[in-house]
Amino acid sequence: MLYTADHTNQIAAFTGKLLRDRFGKGPESVHVSVGNYGIALHIRNFIGPVERFLLNKEEEKAFRYTRELLMESLLPELKAYLEKEMDIRLEEVYYDWGLHNASGIIVGLTTAQTIEAEDYAGRDELHNEIVRVTGIVQKVPRKVYSWWMNSKTLIVVREGLLLLIEKELIHTGFDEVLRTTKRKLEKRHFEEDTQLGQILGRKMANLYVDWDFDKDKSVIACTFQD
Repeated sequence: MLYTADHTNQIAAFTGKLLRDRFGKGPESVHVSVGNYGIALHIRNFIGPVERFLLNKEEEKAFRYTRELLMESLLPELKAYLEKEMDIRLEEVYYDWGLHNASGIIVGLTTAQTIEAEDYAGRDELHNEIVRVTGIVQKVPRKVYSWWMNSKTLIVVREGLLLLIEKELIHTGFDEVLRTTKRKLEKRHFEEDTQLGQILGRKMANLYVDWDFDKDKSVIACTFQD
């Protein structure tokens, strides 16, 4: 199926309505990109008064817990819409929030994303940096592959990166604590100890990261400025 601007506008409108219905406030915009391996929905200026109050009080844990609950109810409806109305069948969905600028991203992957994606300038050097940093905070991933979802959004997938102790924490019910801790740790290292943007000759705007613990898999989404 060829996805036109009309299709992506419909997806953006539906997603904005879902967010508004669940959270009581919709985002300023939702930018949708559909590619061979999945879909990315970049959400801008999305935070309500209560959430802003929580963050001002340094209650990030309460903020993330509330969003997790609401996203759990939202994502099945979004996936059903994409499959029924747009013929997009997602195998996995990842998401993360940039708290410093009230942004966020939802990344859905299809079965096609297991294929080695296209080559691009700086890919091998970027993969080496991803492997290096992942090895510092977790362990060297079994596999890394990536592709440009659009001219501003790079998707990086890592497989086989969980430590045994992390798997045990997940098994004993500490998955959300682990997810929050890993997000902070990884983002700090990727933003402070690497030059991912410089490798690609771009200026990075945001970095998002999420995991599918059951599949021992992670998605990093990097967005860049013009």
